[in-house]
Amino acid sequence: MTTTQPVTDTRNPSRQGGLPMAALLALATAVFVTSLTETLPAGVLPAMSADLAVSESAMGQSVTVYAVGTALTALPLTAATAGWRRRGLLLTAMAGFAAANTVTAVSTDYALTMTARALAGVAAGLAWALLAGYASRMVTPELRGRAIAVVMTGIPLALSLGVPAGTFLGRVAGWSAAFLAMTVLAVLVIAWIAAAVPDFPGEPQRAGKVTGALAVPGVRPVLAVTLVFVLAHTVLYAYVAAYLAHLGLGDRTDGVLLVFGAASLLGIWAVGAHVHRALRRLTVASTLLVALGAGLLAAASGSTLAVYTAAALWGLGWGGVPTLLQTAAGRAGGQRADSAQAMLVTLWNVAMAGGGVLGGVLLDRLGAEALPWSVLALLAPALAVVLAARTHGFPHGSGPAVRERAAG
Repeated sequence: MTTTQPVTDTRNPSRQGGLPMAALLALATAVFVTSLTETLPAGVLPAMSADLAVSESAMGQSVTVYAVGTALTALPLTAATAGWRRRGLLLTAMAGFAAANTVTAVSTDYALTMTARALAGVAAGLAWALLAGYASRMVTPELRGRAIAVVMTGIPLALSLGVPAGTFLGRVAGWSAAFLAMTVLAVLVIAWIAAAVPDFPGEPQRAGKVTGALAVPGVRPVLAVTLVFVLAHTVLYAYVAAYLAHLGLGDRTDGVLLVFGAASLLGIWAVGAHVHRALRRLTVASTLLVALGAGLLAAASGSTLAVYTAAALWGLGWGGVPTLLQTAAGRAGGQRADSAQAMLVTLWNVAMAGGGVLGGVLLDRLGAEALPWSVLALLAPALAVVLAARTHGFPHGSGPAVRERAAG
């Protein structure tokens, strides 16, 4: 996840007109790389576990250790690098992804693989602390929501195209080839960022003030929903290949992920178009859609149609969640929006790590059938918090106070 730095910079020419699409698409591709690096093991989990001679639940911790690396570094790296030039820092992070994916691809040792995954998570801690901030600083305040939505399309694209493609490539050429392809893509993104993305100065005066946003009304409900919602999603997504194998549909993993990701694209489109005036309704709808998808998946009993329908509902609900939660954190945080989003990054990745651990425990102790039911159990309190936070956090409409906080 990302932090925003809503700082007016009138020296940036792109702020005088519409959306600077070349730069925003470069950042969206960087988001694609970070998201795919994080989630690719979900599509090739059985092959990775077989080659590295560990159980699927142990291999699933490759998602966990990535998230731990990000969670442990997002806040301290945000503070330590606050004064650094933004483009050079982002290029450094992308170089970290290239190196980590290369090591993952060539490693034949579980411990080395997990170390590389942790280092990739550290690179993500850097990248996620920059990406939405870039989008905010390149446009005028009224375009920030749309700019962030463009950048965040990298997430559903990673799910709809990247993971299925990586799963297919892993099946026909080996999972190592999928990670090597990620290295090539990271190098290409480095060149694109260097050519198309403007540079910005850092903000050393903001360092060391990250946790102050907790005192701002609305920030804590947003962070609580982030923690529980992402935990629920990750418990199932990290082990989706294992769950589909349990249903006898292991050979349909890439197809199911394709449907999930395609629906996610539709979800993020709907959210990007309406988030500025319907944040609360969209958050409630997303929660219910993910819950409905999980419930249908739990009752699928090997029905291919039911599984694909469940994946579509799940993806439709999940696709816009990053934009929804980032927008909610930015609005609630007001003048401390960057700090609120830095904490959101940390909790997002704590939830990713926790989801990998919890999913592995459920898989080992209760079996794969417990995974979708755990999603329902976790989403219930998340929905309750969203419904309760009607004044701050997830307020009705987009009145003047909301718009003022969004621009703050």
